Amino acid sequence: MTTKWRGSFAPDSGRGGSPGGHRPVCTVLAALLVAAVGSGCASGSGGQPGDTGHRDRPAVGHPGGEPAAGHPGGPGRRAGEARVPGGVHENAKLSPAVRAALAKKWGLEKPPLIAPRPPAVKPRITTREGFEVEGGDDSLPPVFTTVPTRDRVVFLTMDDGSEKDPELLQMMDELDIPYSAFLSDHVVNNNYGYFSEAQRLGVTLNNHTLTHPYLPGLSYAEQEREICDEQEIIEKWFGKRPRLFRPPYGNYNRDTLRIAKSCGVKAVPLWNAEAFPDRMEWREEDEDLHPGDIILTHFRGRAEWGGSMTDLVRAVMKTVTDRGYAVARLEDYV
Repeated sequence: MTTKWRGSFAPDSGRGGSPGGHRPVCTVLAALLVAAVGSGCASGSGGQPGDTGHRDRPAVGHPGGEPAAGHPGGPGRRAGEARVPGGVHENAKLSPAVRAALAKKWGLEKPPLIAPRPPAVKPRITTREGFEVEGGDDSLPPVFTTVPTRDRVVFLTMDDGSEKDPELLQMMDELDIPYSAFLSDHVVNNNYGYFSEAQRLGVTLNNHTLTHPYLPGLSYAEQEREICDEQEIIEKWFGKRPRLFRPPYGNYNRDTLRIAKSCGVKAVPLWNAEAFPDRMEWREEDEDLHPGDIILTHFRGRAEWGGSMTDLVRAVMKTVTDRGYAVARLEDYV
């Protein structure tokens, strides 16, 4: 199947509590943030807020896949302590002043809105009308662009994995913005450690094939290798077999869905909007966000689209927050 897009929106177009006796964490964090913002330290040297010259530092982790060490814990967590996904957002425990200081540190005009608790029962998801495959059936993983929910939430997803920006990990952790990664091994395998660190910080790692091909142009066996071998690699390196799969360019056929199901995939989330550092591209005519919309972006850097990952987050969060939405964790709803 080849999906349809309006205007210039091309599928996957980004390709080419402290220990007892310590002061409360909010008090400590607030003091640190006020000092940092006041001194200018938080914004790095000569760049955008949060840009601390990461381009001159090695990427998190090592090519051999060793996990990164020493990343600071987010609000309410000690350094090295993993984020527990699926619960109340950590920043909901912080005062508005602290959340505002965190937003200022990273160059956001407003603090991100806090998503509600995840639903006790996940919504039933079906394939979006017009996205069916010939000869398909209800047993195949559903293909969708929006999650059925009345919550004013959207979901941020990032594809591929070529840009491994340490500042992104810190920014998303401190601002408590959840996102889901869809990985292609050919651009991830030089630094599995970066994505191990992302996983420790609550990011779910999902399947985006081995080499990012146009799947409908491949044989059944070739598609099986691209999808199922990527399942094996993610399970080997990160300890968990993905439940979600996104076909490259948003293109798939019946074989794609049959193969994905055979190796453990439960759902195929596409997207309803795509984010770049300088713009949003939309699937719908109203060019707006809707409850449950999935937003696509990519692990990309200045060399490919004229902005860093932190620039991208600032831009997409302005759109999301200005329109009255919070970012929720996709896997809490799917």
